[in-house]
Amino acid sequence: MPVIWAAISGHGYGHAAQVVPVLNALGTLIPDLTVILRTLVPASFFADRLRLPWTLQPVQQDIGCIQQGPMQIDVAATWEAHARFHAEWSQRLEQEVAAIRSAGPRVIVADTPYLAVRAGVEAGVPTVCLANLTWHDILTPFVDGTRPDQHDILSEIGGHYAVANSALRIAPGLPLSPIRHVTNIGAIAELAVPVRDQLRKRLELLDDERLVLVGFGGVPLTSLPWEAMENMGGYHFIVDGPITRRSSRITSLGSLPYHFRSMIPSADVIMTKPGYGTVVEAVAARVPVVYVRRYIFADEQPLVTFLEQYSRSSELSKEDFQIGKWPPAFEAVERQRITQAVPSFTGAADAAGHLARYFESH
Repeated sequence: MPVIWAAISGHGYGHAAQVVPVLNALGTLIPDLTVILRTLVPASFFADRLRLPWTLQPVQQDIGCIQQGPMQIDVAATWEAHARFHAEWSQRLEQEVAAIRSAGPRVIVADTPYLAVRAGVEAGVPTVCLANLTWHDILTPFVDGTRPDQHDILSEIGGHYAVANSALRIAPGLPLSPIRHVTNIGAIAELAVPVRDQLRKRLELLDDERLVLVGFGGVPLTSLPWEAMENMGGYHFIVDGPITRRSSRITSLGSLPYHFRSMIPSADVIMTKPGYGTVVEAVAARVPVVYVRRYIFADEQPLVTFLEQYSRSSELSKEDFQIGKWPPAFEAVERQRITQAVPSFTGAADAAGHLARYFESH
């Protein structure tokens, strides 16, 4: 039975959202393919998404960034966590190499843990990065020039990425600069079936009421301008996260029998930060997006450019987001003309075709 090893960053859900459509596409090309998921992303994420046999091994693959909610990075804590991770590098690498050799995969796909890249090469298994970013790309702007230890960590990270056999750069993405052999592929989006009619009926919305999905990815928001939201006539909000006060105008996604993915093509507007999964699926579903920029993540600008080029979208400042001054942004995206430009969403098929080659000689 052919096996693929998928090492997935546990930093949010965006990396897993990229890998799953690729694995599903690969499963149609390789009979009896089974997947080993090496990640801290919970099994519940894959349960309704991954359509071929899989086993989850919940082992930490990387640090990513330590965040204070979805909008802010704790830079000091991020470097401290990386220092601890690298202090245990030999043990971690030995554990990964042994696990890979025991599993016997034909190929390793990494989005985007550099530990898996180095371990795959050490184990003698072809290793492919599948990503729109590397942690080298993300951490570079945060290096303190007076801290040689941070330079050393960044250099180590770059060195581990550099040994990858190849990389598939998902659009829209960063250059993946530490990796030598990079192939560009299309965007990756796997839309769920919309539940718009059922949802509106369940919420008893009026015909002219606009449904707004508020979702900021796998790192939950800790607060929202609840009072202002309650006073926004003509809108109903579905919030992906905890709700701290009752309101007839606000519904928790957790109280509904639908998944977040089903909400994207069912909403009238999406309120989010520029994160890969939500942005690309919103563009694919042609749903307007109001986004709040963080100006701290290097991968944010390619996503904003993607939105501007292919969707109706509007930026909302952090200040206006926090005080609930949302309607002008909603009205702005409603007024925009629907673009006729359509991006390439061939990324899953592109990547699957590339990975399938590693199974041909067996």
